[in-house]
Amino acid sequence: MSRSKRSWAGLFGAAIGILTALYVARSEAATAEFRDLRIEVVGQGRPVVLIPGLNSAAATWTETCAALQPGVQCHIVQLPGFAGAPAVAADNFQHGMRDRLLAYLDDRQLERPVVIGHSLGGTLALQMAAEKPGRIERLVIVDALPFLAGLRGMTPEAARGMAAGMRQQMLSATPAQWEAGTRQGAAGMSRSPANTERVVAWGLASDRATTAQAMSELWGEDLRPLLPRITAPTLVLGAWAAYEPMGATLESTRRIFETQYAGLNGVKVAMSQRGHHFLMWDDADWLVGEVKGFLATK
Repeated sequence: MSRSKRSWAGLFGAAIGILTALYVARSEAATAEFRDLRIEVVGQGRPVVLIPGLNSAAATWTETCAALQPGVQCHIVQLPGFAGAPAVAADNFQHGMRDRLLAYLDDRQLERPVVIGHSLGGTLALQMAAEKPGRIERLVIVDALPFLAGLRGMTPEAARGMAAGMRQQMLSATPAQWEAGTRQGAAGMSRSPANTERVVAWGLASDRATTAQAMSELWGEDLRPLLPRITAPTLVLGAWAAYEPMGATLESTRRIFETQYAGLNGVKVAMSQRGHHFLMWDDADWLVGEVKGFLATK
C-alpha cells in the first residue's frame, strides 16, 4: 500500500474509532441532578469526574470522555449559572461547588475517583483534593494556576482588592459593555474561530452575577497554601502559545507553572506545543495521550 493510501486508511480508521466511541458513550449516558449540579454519567468502569471552566458547558469534555473509552465512567459536570444552566446564589461560588462535588462523590459512592478540571474547574479540583486528602485518587489540572494574580506580580492582599473592584465593574457594565468584554475574554481561548464563537455563546448565556463572583474568586484567591495538603498524584497540563505575541515561550511558561505548583509534592507539569487555553479541543490527541499515560502509571 502506498504512503498516501496508508495515511488515508489510518485517518479513516481513527475517524471510525472516534465515532464508535461517541456512539457507545452516548448510548450509555444518563443525567443526574444533585444539589444544583447537572452531571452526565457516561460509560462503565473507573470513575472520572470532569469539571469545565468559567462560563463553560459540560460539552467541553464530550470528546475527551469518548476518547478515554472503554473502561472509564465519566461524570461530566455542568456547574450552575454557566452556559445557560440555572444559577444558584453563593457567597463563595468555588467553596459551594467544592462542597457539592465532594458530597456528590459520597452520594454516588465513587471511591477515590480521578478528577479532571479545566481552568476554574482545575482550581475546584485542587480545592476538593485539599479539603479531603485521600478522597481523590488522581488529579489532572488543565491550564489552571493556584494564584492567577501572580501573573501580574501581585501580593495576595493586592489581589483581593483588585478582585473586588473587578467584580463590581462586571456587575455595573451595560449590556453592550458586557458583550464586548465577553468577546474580548474569549479571544485567544482556542486556535479555532468556530470554537472561539462557541465560548462567546456560552459566556453570553451565563448568569452575570455568577460569572462576576467566580471570576473575582479566580483572581482574588491564593490556593498555594493549600497545595501541601494534597496527597493525590497530580498532572498539570499547560498552554502557552496564545501568549507568544506578548513574548511568552514554552519554557518561560513552564517555569511559571512549576513555580506556582512548587508546594504540591510530586506534581508533573507537561506543556502543549501549540494549543491554546481549551487544550481538549486544540491539542486533543496530546491531552488524551497524557491523561491515559498518567492514569496507567502505578
